[in-house]
Amino acid sequence: MSNMKHVGRFLTNGRKCLVAYRTLPGDAYNCLVIPTEAVEDSYHDALINLVESNAAQSSYEFAEILARNTFPDGSVMLASLHKLGKLIKVATDQIEMIPNTQQKIRLDELNLMIAEQRGIAVDDLALNDPNAVPRKDVEVQEIAKVQEILPPIEPIEQKTLSIEEQATRLRGQADKLSKEAAALRRQAEDLVPTKKNVRTKTK
Repeated sequence: MSNMKHVGRFLTNGRKCLVAYRTLPGDAYNCLVIPTEAVEDSYHDALINLVESNAAQSSYEFAEILARNTFPDGSVMLASLHKLGKLIKVATDQIEMIPNTQQKIRLDELNLMIAEQRGIAVDDLALNDPNAVPRKDVEVQEIAKVQEILPPIEPIEQKTLSIEEQATRLRGQADKLSKEAAALRRQAEDLVPTKKNVRTKTK
């Protein structure tokens, strides 16, 4: 397989992870990831086999597949990972996606590209799969369960940032929002150009 979806790594230490949710509802600049090195061998192998499957590679979010598959012990993957504390909330600009050995892109930049291609805001990306089919009740329940319990606080790593670093990150997020707004304006202009007032000269 030339390109692999849902596979990334932490920018801080280069350790690999699987991205369960690229964005979160109401929290577009944070994602939910599974640090693969922190998962026991039997779970690790099951996760790798799953992410390499056709079902996972054709899914919009890896969490959708996790919610309807089980580990060797029979437990639902998404629910088990949550109970074990293996679903980590991280800022999207701290995760780098690695679809293959030659390419890499920061997750926040990838999200912005996807949003621009679909003509929507990054805030609307969360589980906004245009090809989605109605999900099974158990899958909806498992996804909702994890989303409801997610803490509305920043990841632990961000608590250690200095005031200057926090300001830099806020400016970065402001720049992203500005670029997103500019992209939306361009799309609006392409659809319906703004009419300019033309004044006629009096003789």
